[in-house]
Amino acid sequence: MAIRHVEPYTDEWLQQPTSYVQRVVGLLGAEVTDWWEGPCDPRDATLMLPDGTALVWDEESGWRLGHFVSGGQGRHTELSGVRYLGHGLLPKPERVPPALQDARAGVGASSAWRPCYRSHRNCRDGFDVALDFYSRLIDA
Repeated sequence: MAIRHVEPYTDEWLQQPTSYVQRVVGLLGAEVTDWWEGPCDPRDATLMLPDGTALVWDEESGWRLGHFVSGGQGRHTELSGVRYLGHGLLPKPERVPPALQDARAGVGASSAWRPCYRSHRNCRDGFDVALDFYSRLIDA
């Protein structure tokens, strides 16, 4: 099977994180009251939780949890009291719910320090291939 790279800033590229985020939303179930995609640079997504917190994923630092301050469709979300979930930039969706519990408790791999796994400016670093894996799972 050939490796397929998606051209940066195309509609397909902008939508790539959606399938991954949808898998996480599905696993969190009723714990997610709403979710939306943010803009690019970096690409991100916000999941609103019932307690006024939000879980945000972005393509540079992975998942983080915090109290929702502002944001919305097409806008970057601002959080306060942030804890990063750890487990890498694109942890398996099944790892996100337990990582969320750890972040709420302030234990495990969670941290107040922002990791930087990559820069969104590195459009051809292979990250699109990892995201494409989740797109093909949804489409299959």
